[in-house]
Amino acid sequence: MQLRFIPSLLAAAGLAAAVPMASTQQEVGNTVPAIAGLPAGARAAAAGIDGERIRAHVRFLSLDLLEGRGPGTRGGELAAEYIATQFALAGVEPAGDDGTYFQRVPLYAVHTVEDKTKFAFVPADGAVLDLAYGDEIVAKDQTGQPTAEIDAPIVFVGYGIDAPEYNWNDYAGPNGKDIDVKGKVVLVIVNEPPSQDAKFFKGAALTYYGRWTYKYEEAARRGAVGVLIVHRTDLASYGWDVVRNSQAVEKSYLEGDPSATLRAAAWIQHDVAQRLLTMSGMGDLDRAIERAGVPGAFHAAELPVRLKAHIESRVRRYVSANVVGRVAGSVSGGNAVLYTAHYDHLGIDPDMKGDNIFNGAADNGTGCGILIEIARAFAQSPVKPPHDVYFASVTAEEQGLLGSQYLGMHPPVPAGQMGLDLNFDMLLPIGIPRSVNLGGAERIDFWPMVETAANSFDLKLLPDPSPMAGHYYRSDHFSLARVGIPAFSIDQGDLFAGHDLAWGEAQVADYETHHYHQPSDEYRADWDFRGNAKLARFGFVLGWQASEQTKPIEWLPGDEFEAARKASEKAGSSQ
Repeated sequence: MQLRFIPSLLAAAGLAAAVPMASTQQEVGNTVPAIAGLPAGARAAAAGIDGERIRAHVRFLSLDLLEGRGPGTRGGELAAEYIATQFALAGVEPAGDDGTYFQRVPLYAVHTVEDKTKFAFVPADGAVLDLAYGDEIVAKDQTGQPTAEIDAPIVFVGYGIDAPEYNWNDYAGPNGKDIDVKGKVVLVIVNEPPSQDAKFFKGAALTYYGRWTYKYEEAARRGAVGVLIVHRTDLASYGWDVVRNSQAVEKSYLEGDPSATLRAAAWIQHDVAQRLLTMSGMGDLDRAIERAGVPGAFHAAELPVRLKAHIESRVRRYVSANVVGRVAGSVSGGNAVLYTAHYDHLGIDPDMKGDNIFNGAADNGTGCGILIEIARAFAQSPVKPPHDVYFASVTAEEQGLLGSQYLGMHPPVPAGQMGLDLNFDMLLPIGIPRSVNLGGAERIDFWPMVETAANSFDLKLLPDPSPMAGHYYRSDHFSLARVGIPAFSIDQGDLFAGHDLAWGEAQVADYETHHYHQPSDEYRADWDFRGNAKLARFGFVLGWQASEQTKPIEWLPGDEFEAARKASEKAGSSQ
């Protein structure tokens, strides 16, 4: 699809990008270390990555003019056209549909009409409990229908997980048989059973079973009409404001997605869930959560309470686009490398007073700026990469990784021929990083080369500071991993040049508390983009090294994505 084009605006943007830019800050550490196997031409191309170019991209993409880059909106289309224009200026070939840079992603958007949507708990005996929408409950009707009427029993199913490999089934009743939840509403706890045993839900690290998306999918597979996820800040790793803000705007779904069947995909406040358990005679919620995480201590049970709801939605069907480009390698076919970063954000909340544009400067203007600059470096390198390199700025990440999900279902080359995906998402421009978090990289056999490259760039490899947050499953690389492609995000750690670890932790905490998924995530002229450039150079080198591999990069034996990788390679060899 050719998106609407704004000639004067993008011509100006293109002109600005075509003119060499002088750095306004002295680049510190912009040299690229000599690494075995890295050609001098590739090293020079990486060294030419410019933080001030990244700054210019971030500034433009986060202007109010782009209206928060909501997918399927004018601002989202402007962002896609801008990125495609930058690819074209750099010499990156189109790799989307029909010879364009755009891969069509068919979607429909659902916006809950808050003042006309009602929820209540109706006990078998006693008073009805009306819920305050926004403060106590938020929900979406996944089906894309304008109205939904629900009057259904509530079944408490603990964490809502069925994991045979861990001998765990929250849907089993006291007799060991699964409780029928068809046409009912399930109440589930956010996350998964706590564990320190690496063989049981991977210990402290969150698996996909703990993600809210899995809980919706599993309930839908079992025919439930709705899901109520109990929010507790320490378990979710983010506050209720994040949930409320994410749900206050449109939520999109892929057309034809068989898992999007819930009439009420909802979250409820911890205190509301406590009142539900109290009226059900089940006592203290936190004690119930504790029991639900102990093997054999919990069984699913239907509560003597029904959920009654009327949900009204504004629905629009539209096509957004992933922006996909290619730099040809010396050899095409097999062991291609993919770089990804989502360009969408939360758009505009029409019901919010004051500043209601979610500009998304850090999230994810930074990732887009890095992606565009890496693409330029590859395209203008004096030597070709060993194999083809693809660049995809994807849509609808904030809606549930939908653009990357579609990309994974329809990759530019078969998944079995993709060697590696490197993703960039929300890298704060606050200085030069001395550490990185590369969660998931240790799960592939390319890991030793990652370690060597990080050491060469003076980047300490820090462990995930909050493994129970499940960060691996919350960004676009996950969509590629699900189809077997080795994938991870390059994320800065909390250690920065000239500061101690506490300083970095404080900066990240301040952003997450005051700016993450809020209108205040806006471009700042005092941001320091030298760190973004350093991580872009690091990512360039990793991608080049992955492209040099003589055999496919693999997931380590026993990894949850190993089977998908083998299946994709088998499918690729038969084509």
